[in-house]
Amino acid sequence: MKKSIFAGLAMVAVNAVFVAVAFGQKNTVGIPSVVQDFFNEVDFVDFGTFGTDASEQKNGFVSYEIGSGSQTYTAKRYVFPFRLNRYETTYRLWYEVRIWAQQNGYNFANPGQEGSDGARGKAPSQAGCYEPVTMVSWYDVIVWCNAFSEKSGLSPCYTYEGSVLKDSADSAACDLAVCDWEADGYRLPSEAEWEYAARKTVSGLQSGSLASGQVDYSGKDDASIPAGEVAWYYENASETRRVGTAGTPFKASAPPSPASGNPNGAGIFDMSGNVLEWCWDWQEDYSECPEKKRYNGPEYGAERVMRGGSWNMYTLFIAAGDRYSFDPNECYSYFGFRFCTSK
Repeated sequence: MKKSIFAGLAMVAVNAVFVAVAFGQKNTVGIPSVVQDFFNEVDFVDFGTFGTDASEQKNGFVSYEIGSGSQTYTAKRYVFPFRLNRYETTYRLWYEVRIWAQQNGYNFANPGQEGSDGARGKAPSQAGCYEPVTMVSWYDVIVWCNAFSEKSGLSPCYTYEGSVLKDSADSAACDLAVCDWEADGYRLPSEAEWEYAARKTVSGLQSGSLASGQVDYSGKDDASIPAGEVAWYYENASETRRVGTAGTPFKASAPPSPASGNPNGAGIFDMSGNVLEWCWDWQEDYSECPEKKRYNGPEYGAERVMRGGSWNMYTLFIAAGDRYSFDPNECYSYFGFRFCTSK
């Protein structure tokens, strides 16, 4: 069976991460210590050194056509250096940060749950702690990113009228949130960043019409690789799976270890399938943006962009260029996210 370019890398990576300490902490409240020490769930892929010509390298950005191969309307976008987490945010990490945050002045409208079938707000289980967090709204996610930043000694990215956002139940303030794109804290990727990471390969960019990772060993499009080799979606899953396991045989009594599956052409897991992922942007049809400037969507809107498709049949489109959008207050068992940082 064909594998994507990073299939071999995945097994090398898994040998490395299983000797790492998850987020460098032990004895976290409510988390079994036996689970805690074998998977590094914060592992960034650096999109910081790129450029297709000398001018782009000098200016520190890369440009590409967003929506190419998948959307009726496309537009040029400029992407500046950022680092994206290799995995969707696990419930274990979500829970650890949420508990800390609630002890330090933060409030969440939704406590999240472990994968698609977990109990809302309960402590992580040994079997499911590395499934993605679900049942979180866009509001919950940006407040959690601020908390994770503060907990890590970094500068929170999201503010309203100069104050750090700490209450996801305050939807009015969250809707008017401002993101500091130069801060060193954690944040959601913009839609342009997300699609760039989903399509990036060693040879350029894959088509947006294929699942993220449907590429051969040289990074070229290869539609003969089954989508199930790189994604958990409605044809091969009826619920969430542990992060980073797409392409591995699944057995409920012995689920595959996190990071043991096939990543995409940039070494990132689950950019197609498992859970839909929130992005920063308000939804709009693509339009041209100012030359050589960062563009993160319109200032106002009704729905926030989500990407990647999921295990659920209601989100069956999993191509790297497929788009979804939802009210930022909505949350379902197939909604999740991954975070990034500009530094």
